[in-house]
Amino acid sequence: MTDAKKTATLTVNNETHELPMFSPTAGPDVIDIRKLYAHAGVFTYDPGFTSTASCDSTITFIDGDKGELLHRGYPIDQLAEKSHYLEVCYLLLYGELPSATELEDFEQRVTRHTMVHEQMMNFFRGFRRDAPPMAIITGVVGAMSAFYHDSTDITDPWQREVASIRLIAKMPTIVAMAYKYTVGQPFVYPRNDLDYASNFLRMCFSVPCEEYEVNPILARAMDRIFTLHADHEQNASTSTVRLASSSGANPFACIAAGVACLWGPSHGGANQACLEMLREIATVDRIPEFIARAKDKNDPFRLMGFGHRVYKNTDPRAVVLKKSADEVLELLGVENNELLQVAKELERVALSDPYFIEKKLFPNVDFYSGIILEAMGFPTSMFTPIFALSRTVGWISQWKEMIADPQNKIGRPRQLYLGETARDYTDIETR
Repeated sequence: MTDAKKTATLTVNNETHELPMFSPTAGPDVIDIRKLYAHAGVFTYDPGFTSTASCDSTITFIDGDKGELLHRGYPIDQLAEKSHYLEVCYLLLYGELPSATELEDFEQRVTRHTMVHEQMMNFFRGFRRDAPPMAIITGVVGAMSAFYHDSTDITDPWQREVASIRLIAKMPTIVAMAYKYTVGQPFVYPRNDLDYASNFLRMCFSVPCEEYEVNPILARAMDRIFTLHADHEQNASTSTVRLASSSGANPFACIAAGVACLWGPSHGGANQACLEMLREIATVDRIPEFIARAKDKNDPFRLMGFGHRVYKNTDPRAVVLKKSADEVLELLGVENNELLQVAKELERVALSDPYFIEKKLFPNVDFYSGIILEAMGFPTSMFTPIFALSRTVGWISQWKEMIADPQNKIGRPRQLYLGETARDYTDIETR
């Protein structure tokens, strides 16, 4: 962090305090309040940390007003169109796009680590068959530190590197195994001759009794879903990973914490909620009814998959994923799937209805990823696990950045205490 060039003046109890201000390469200036309590004896109050920068970072930048998402300075639409997931992983991890040799080496390292320890099969079988895939994944990722304890020393740069590669490589295998376990099918081992997305689709959908050929259109759509969800700045799960890692916890525990946070319906479950809404609508002829309900301020119904908390005009990820959604639906057809017919009609209405346009209720990335995964044959219970798979590299990149930061210290948020003040204990006989 560079030295502060500006200051902000804060008056507390008639005393004036000068607070340093930092100017980022992009985004609003930041007031440094680290010494505020020591100098003024007060805390700041910011529930949800919506106005607080918890760290400095060089990985991802979002401008919600412009609809801009940059990874290391590269726009997400360019990366999604011209690159692929493992190249974006390299970019997030190491800061620059790789050369052809560097990319080949990185892809080989990931590919050669996709198998999981054979004893982990027994770990899976300890879960009930009807366990939610996210419950299984949270447990298995946390347990990786028991199987790969030769890469848990966060003070060793080489062990950090090995843990990073292992997590990126093994997460598709773990997610696919969780899916296979819940549907009662045998686990499918990864293959080294397939790319990252194709390998994942094969592990999910192939069975021993017949050959499975991965359709390149589906593989490309899957790769785009991975790419578009790779990182999204200091969101809830990423902040959870950083907070867990601030205590010195091993990388597998930190990523498991991120998976657990992503599990929340307000975070990683948005595309699942979108599909559940489409099921509630059920048929195309009921869309006008639900559109009217969405416009009624007194009706609690809300359209899921439209608009975005951060992006105020358009979701740049959705613009790219719409193309893949159109390709997948053209390939697989929507004639025999009423749910997808509802999705296509709802998209048409949202893009043409003045109310949606005025309120900026544009289809977001969750809308398109949801209908793509539905068309591919994934149950909604797998939507958040696939999100976790995609986001793993973002969590790892943020974790590595934090570990290497000389300013790193254990997270310890303060509070506005509104409970009882000190009082004497009363014996139970006299209460």
